[in-house]
Amino acid sequence: MTCKPIPATRLRLRITATAETIVRSGHPWLFADSIHELNRAGLLGELAVIFDRKDKFLAVGMYDPDSPIRVRILHVGKPQMIEAAWWQARLARTLAQRAGLFDAATTGYRLIHGESDGWPGLVLDRYGQTLVLKLYTGAWLVRLEEIYGLLKANIPCERIVLRLSRNLQAVAEKQFHRRDGQLLGGAAPDGPVVFSEHGVRFEADVLRGQKTGFFLDQRENRREVESLARGRRMLNAFSFSGGFSVYGARGGAASVTDLDISAHALESAKRNFALNRHYPGVVACRHETIQTDAFQWMESDKSKFDLIVLDPPSLAKRAADREGAVRAYFRLNAHGIAKLDRAGILVAASCSAHVTAVEFFEAVRRAAIDSGRKFSELKTQQHPPDHPAGFKEAEYLKAIYLKFNA
Repeated sequence: MTCKPIPATRLRLRITATAETIVRSGHPWLFADSIHELNRAGLLGELAVIFDRKDKFLAVGMYDPDSPIRVRILHVGKPQMIEAAWWQARLARTLAQRAGLFDAATTGYRLIHGESDGWPGLVLDRYGQTLVLKLYTGAWLVRLEEIYGLLKANIPCERIVLRLSRNLQAVAEKQFHRRDGQLLGGAAPDGPVVFSEHGVRFEADVLRGQKTGFFLDQRENRREVESLARGRRMLNAFSFSGGFSVYGARGGAASVTDLDISAHALESAKRNFALNRHYPGVVACRHETIQTDAFQWMESDKSKFDLIVLDPPSLAKRAADREGAVRAYFRLNAHGIAKLDRAGILVAASCSAHVTAVEFFEAVRRAAIDSGRKFSELKTQQHPPDHPAGFKEAEYLKAIYLKFNA
């Protein structure tokens, strides 16, 4: 490891009055432009102590000199020592919050959900006996061995895989000799690992796949789609590896059509169907895959369906993209509604954090109203319990279910 040693003097910060209020409220991010005084230059990953205007302890967090989020807050309130016992207690508390959420039929779920669980910029997912640790800030790299030891000692598993956000990969390789997809412990898997979700089996490419290998956050929406699928012709646009599709087939869908621009994703969807052929509904369901740009296909194809799932990738990567994303959601769902046969059901989802639930639901409802068709709103859903949203910026997932009567 080539990183510099932590200096003997503790990094001390003072921040703006507005930032003080935000930190006291429990927000986990301190931005660079909120800092007005440092006692010295901070190093990647060291603990920064934040003081208020009366020179009293306010908070402590991990410093990242290369990120606009300059400090990821770990603790607010009375001073505490951030040491091994503190981390052990925090992990125990986080794991306890998952106790009883899942039975033996579900072996894929999130164990640590970043800031909302008090682990800013870090997520940990379980896929059967494989743990996947993903980092979104380089501040964790300096204590990676400590965190690995903590996880290994407290969570039974066969292996722990390290995944890194794209912006971290260069510094991780250069300064810490860490790479995306690296095994921190255990033997490398022979291809994708298999896990179960409400008894449905899926593969996850934990070494190279998107996110940590699968989109675990849509679990409850997939189960809801299963309950609506019987006898229906289903379209799963932006299907990725066919999660919604397999659930729909198990629920009795007459046919499922998967759209995705990635041939690799569609092949994974076929394998996921094969993993579940012990279910009669999966065997009976006609499964078709189409490699295409789903946006273009939705506009040009004339096919009709009874159940349509629209779960595109994030359409707003930045705050500046918000208005364009709202318009895009409106157009996409308008095309989806046009493809619904009589008594059809639309399931529309968004993972764009910069588009609020209110904005997204309103865009879908406007598309439904503008269609001139009678409809009823079945329900809306947001985050599942293993993906809690503890602050505004963490609220990214939302889904709305509309049933059309004519």
